[in-house]
Amino acid sequence: MHNPGNHWFDMPFNGGAMRFSKHLEGMFKPEGFGVSASAGPVVNVSGLSLDQTASWVGLFDPANPALHAQPVQSGGRQSAWFIDGPMGAALLRHYRRGGLVAKFSKNRYLWQGARRTRAFAEFCLLDTMFRQGLPVPQPLAAAYWRHGLTYRAAIVVARIPHVMPLADCLAQADPVAVAAAVLKIHDADVWHADLNAFNILLNAAGHVWVIDFDRGESRGMSRALRNANLQRLRRSLVKVAAQQGERFWQAVNVAYWQLATA
Repeated sequence: MHNPGNHWFDMPFNGGAMRFSKHLEGMFKPEGFGVSASAGPVVNVSGLSLDQTASWVGLFDPANPALHAQPVQSGGRQSAWFIDGPMGAALLRHYRRGGLVAKFSKNRYLWQGARRTRAFAEFCLLDTMFRQGLPVPQPLAAAYWRHGLTYRAAIVVARIPHVMPLADCLAQADPVAVAAAVLKIHDADVWHADLNAFNILLNAAGHVWVIDFDRGESRGMSRALRNANLQRLRRSLVKVAAQQGERFWQAVNVAYWQLATA
């Protein structure tokens, strides 16, 4: 269902729903099942069987041969794939738990309503940030599958070409550029729940992007919250590169606070 005030549209289907970036709207309107309304095209496929909605459900299935899915080798918890979908080069990520809780449930989350699903929440946050010109990937699609009191979810974002995680290019990375990218996110009042060396991407020209805003929030970013994010990055860098990681983080930290007070 499309809301003219949003930059996305939703499609319900058996047991769940999908959300798409508005510029993809024409691609995903099912022939014969679209209903035109004054608010815009409304599509309801909730009464269809899964095989009839395969063109959409398949977008979130890495086993779909049409996507040519390739696993992300660095980071990703073995639940992220590079794909070539109908919207071009993209990245598909299934939401998976980490830590001790993953031993009990790898990919199930407590149902608290569609808006609070991990996929839709991240989609909306990324959509706002991308339209603000922040260094984040463009969200393309999101989905959840409800099973009683729990659900699982997935998201598709545009692939940023020719980039590497900070963890894999520390010797070539510019700590000032990394600090500036993180500062832009914080100055937009966005909290990153897991700022680590795999969630910062760089290209050969030195441009920096921040990715993976699962559990991210729009909130007032106090000095304490900013420092907490930076300390999370510090722990990650030290884990990845020991003393080299600590030296790089020290340079990032100095540059960040210099830029913040400039």
